[in-house]
Amino acid sequence: MDWSTLPDLAVVALLVCAFASVARHSHTAVSGLWQTGWILIALHFAAFIFLPTPGFWGIVAVDVGTTALAGAGVLFMYASIPYSKSRSTVGMLFIMLGVNTIYITLICWESSPAWALEIAAALFGMIPLMVALYRLPRINHPLRWTTVGIYCALSIYLLLVQNHPSTGRALALDGLLFAVYFGCCIHFLFAYRGATAGAFITTAGFFAWASVFVAGPLFDTFLPKLQIESEVWNLPKYVVAVGMILLLLESQIEHNKYLALHDELTGLPNRRLFLDRLSITLERARRANSKAALLVVDLDHFKQVNDTLGHHVGDVLLQDIGQVFSSRVRRSDTVARTGGDEFSIILDEPTSRENARSVAQSLMELLEEPMQLGDQLVRVGASIGTAVFPDDAPDLEALCIAADLRMYDDKHSPKDGGKPLRTTRDNSLPVIQPVLPHNLQVSPGTSHS
Repeated sequence: MDWSTLPDLAVVALLVCAFASVARHSHTAVSGLWQTGWILIALHFAAFIFLPTPGFWGIVAVDVGTTALAGAGVLFMYASIPYSKSRSTVGMLFIMLGVNTIYITLICWESSPAWALEIAAALFGMIPLMVALYRLPRINHPLRWTTVGIYCALSIYLLLVQNHPSTGRALALDGLLFAVYFGCCIHFLFAYRGATAGAFITTAGFFAWASVFVAGPLFDTFLPKLQIESEVWNLPKYVVAVGMILLLLESQIEHNKYLALHDELTGLPNRRLFLDRLSITLERARRANSKAALLVVDLDHFKQVNDTLGHHVGDVLLQDIGQVFSSRVRRSDTVARTGGDEFSIILDEPTSRENARSVAQSLMELLEEPMQLGDQLVRVGASIGTAVFPDDAPDLEALCIAADLRMYDDKHSPKDGGKPLRTTRDNSLPVIQPVLPHNLQVSPGTSHS
């Protein structure tokens, strides 16, 4: 047995543990695929310990180790595909893993017939091409055609070199592994185009990893007396591992920054980002001598929804309302969740009191429509306070207070669907009595608590 690979196995095992620790706290979907890929790399090193074993078990070691190495690369490529959830891509993943396994097994066993190798080599180009043509109307992505080009070139290369009597099979394996890891380099270059340290290190590491399978045969042919330690050839693996961990950490930092400024449930700006945007909007309106408006929306009877249907239904209700509000305003406006059941809307300049009234009226009408939440049909109402800058308040704090006061004035006013509709303090909108069917009985005038 070759115990010289044991230190590499130990290092990769430690990297897998470190990777698992980082991936456990990662919100990205690729972390699990990357972790599985590195487990396959560890399997590759473990199998190569038995490489010098003569006979059957030595061949099995080569087969398992090489298949694990190629499979890890295929998983790394798949993880960086933007359309990875499509059925054709998932199908191609399993098909290519199968073709890799079959071809490597045929190459490792010298008694394999030449016709079987030729069929397996042809499949490397035929399958990606057929899948790409079949799904062409739906997926016509440059990355897919790049993958098709790489595997078609690999197929031609294998058909040309694999039957060479002395070095053909070794060159075929090197070519296969080069294509896989060069494909990883292309995929990561496309998926992580940001100029971050993790993206640069990972992409460069994959390029160096692929180059090993070209440099190795060249050194063996032209510089046979030059002995290069195996750790040098394995160095790109560690570079890629470090780069991937950096990518996960960078992603986690960006996610934490996002959570610091956004509501985790609805994805809308939170109070911190809302105040920042409101400050910018008021400053821009002040310089342009124009108007901006603030709407404060507080849902009526939201507590009864939580108490009767459960908090999970209340969460869905808040998400739906956030989407409804965002679809009603302009892209330059801001919809924020500033409290448990409170939303704030900034109407950026240029706007007017009439425009603010129109938006508020449409929001009330939208909330009057029944909303389907699972098996329940719920209709909620709201109290809205509207304040216009600079007519109602000269600065941010005063504008927020004015909008809040009008919202509370509206909330504590009697609401009865049988009486004439009353307007809010700023004469902006009618108040509509909410209806909560499916055993959500709410008496008129009940206020939010």
